Amino acid sequence: MTVVWINGAFGAGKTTTARELIDLIPNSTLFDPELLGAGLTHLLPPKHLAEVGDYQDLPIWRRLVVDTAAALLAELGGVLVIPMTLLRQEYRDEIFGGLASRRIPVRHVLLAPAETILRERIADREVPPDLPDGEIRVRQWSYDHIEPYRGALAGWLTADAHLVDTSALTPYESAERIADAVRTGAVPVCDIVQTPEPTAETVAAGVLLFDEQNRVLLVDPTYKAGWEFPGGVVERGEAPARAGMREVAEETGIQLDDVPSLLVVDWEPPAPPGYGGLRLLFDGGRLDGAEARRMLLPGPELRDWRFVSEEEAATLLPPVRYERLRWALRARERGAALYLEAGVPVG
Repeated sequence: MTVVWINGAFGAGKTTTARELIDLIPNSTLFDPELLGAGLTHLLPPKHLAEVGDYQDLPIWRRLVVDTAAALLAELGGVLVIPMTLLRQEYRDEIFGGLASRRIPVRHVLLAPAETILRERIADREVPPDLPDGEIRVRQWSYDHIEPYRGALAGWLTADAHLVDTSALTPYESAERIADAVRTGAVPVCDIVQTPEPTAETVAAGVLLFDEQNRVLLVDPTYKAGWEFPGGVVERGEAPARAGMREVAEETGIQLDDVPSLLVVDWEPPAPPGYGGLRLLFDGGRLDGAEARRMLLPGPELRDWRFVSEEEAATLLPPVRYERLRWALRARERGAALYLEAGVPVG
């Protein structure tokens, strides 16, 4: 089972090419996530929808893309062809990481016609006559997203996807290029960490690392949304502190010589679809400038990392993680570990 994700600007011809592609790749099925976005307009309250400018900004849409793709592949097997514009790297990481956690590899293809060709195709694109404000909702929407597409193309997108210049190609010819690239392996599986989704409560160990200004290290994992501490789920038969040390080495390349001391034990209650569990934070100590400079650049595990003050962390971390950090810093100051429940000290 695998996914072929066809990316590109609005108007690049993704859906038309995808329809041609499923005739060229054996046992393949078309899945258009726009259907999920359209469905959410009928399922969610208008006030909730009005808070976002694009259904891609809805966490529920991104979860549904992963869940629906996995369900389709479980039902049908084979190859799932998904034509969908993804211009924000964090959304790409969240969706592709979610698929990777289901052990579903993703091959990422980018349709990239010249911008003049793209604008011509948008101008010639048919607008449904019965669609209210069709010109604005379809054609102008596509024009407005050329600039974000250009920014993504100049940054992460070109390095991440297999580029196919479709300026002089018909949709069928584009599909032939993609099918051949998939068959020969020219489109590699995306290099993203496969972190299995939990099926029960878990124990996770995070490690706080500090720089010479006493700022704490935060990382932005590729396989889930939001900033976090270095660390991860404790494996079966593994000591939590050792799990934290292992995760620090895997994510950052930093080898801790000493077993870190415990700062916080926090019980995270289940919040469907999550199962919750125990979250431990350890004190990994202070890194000198040379150690910090040896930190691995972002790769399969991390999108970014930075040292931040406690105040800066409040703007980056989700509230429950920030509370965990806040109390861990207090425990570090006092030299005594704390027990929390849902981020609140108990006892």
